[in-house]
Amino acid sequence: MPLIKGKSARDTLQEKGMWEEYRKKFPYNPMAKFMQTGTESMTNDADMSYYGVISIGTPPQSFKVVFDTGSSNLWVGGISVPSQMLGLSHTEAPFMTYMLADGILGLAFPSISSSQATPVFDNMMNQGLVTQDLFSVYLSSNEQAGSEVVFGGMDPNHYTGNINWIPLSSETYWQISMDSVTINGNTVACSQGCQAIVDTGTSQIVGPTSDINSIQNSIGATTNQYGDSPVQCSNIGSMPEVTFHINGYPFTLPASAYITQSSYGCRTGFGGSNQQLWILGDVFIRQYYAIFDRSSNSVGLAQAV
Repeated sequence: MPLIKGKSARDTLQEKGMWEEYRKKFPYNPMAKFMQTGTESMTNDADMSYYGVISIGTPPQSFKVVFDTGSSNLWVGGISVPSQMLGLSHTEAPFMTYMLADGILGLAFPSISSSQATPVFDNMMNQGLVTQDLFSVYLSSNEQAGSEVVFGGMDPNHYTGNINWIPLSSETYWQISMDSVTINGNTVACSQGCQAIVDTGTSQIVGPTSDINSIQNSIGATTNQYGDSPVQCSNIGSMPEVTFHINGYPFTLPASAYITQSSYGCRTGFGGSNQQLWILGDVFIRQYYAIFDRSSNSVGLAQAV
């Protein structure tokens, strides 16, 4: 199923000259959706920009949704999923006003689903709608076209080399164990090992604030009062690679991958939080094709092309 990279809430707010005022009022909390206290979860990631179109109901109505491996709640191109439970929100996070998406289609495990709703992909498996109990995600760096999610298979046109399989450490989110983060061979974060979620529904790479500050300092960036970490665009060519060591495999991001460039300048794709859990979001997944395998409860990562 094709995904479209559209304008993020940040883009719209910046165009309207409202970004700094908005961020002061609503500070970015990348862990919001992982710390829900009721039956509804919300996130305030204003940089989310990958959407797919699904149809719901009879007659069908089309909705743009974020395909989110970091949640489980809610038909997809070529597949109709009968009797799918979905949630209707009566209140919205403020940034949703500026987003292209109408909602979120969760692809994590049933154990974290609100109201015991069966997630969409579980219904696909239960109804025999997919040939393999896995789905895969390719996020293109292209401004708009090329991204896709494949239910029941993989697309070899979007990766090269070996697929490195990583067992899950928890069957809630797509959670894995990470060994360390290094720059120029030196450990700068996750020095004692840590837990990470591979999450298509988070735009950045997120980690504990102290670890993220260590990475930012090592690449020559600092975080400002709005939670952004601006850098000089002219420095990208001289900035170091950042390597994430997972299950014995190195996954390296060049500066061109972890720096976001726009007409408003350049900033890093790293964000700090007050939690110990890491999130490997879209900044990481654009570089590594991600396969989410329910049959083996593992995540496969391969170099994206």
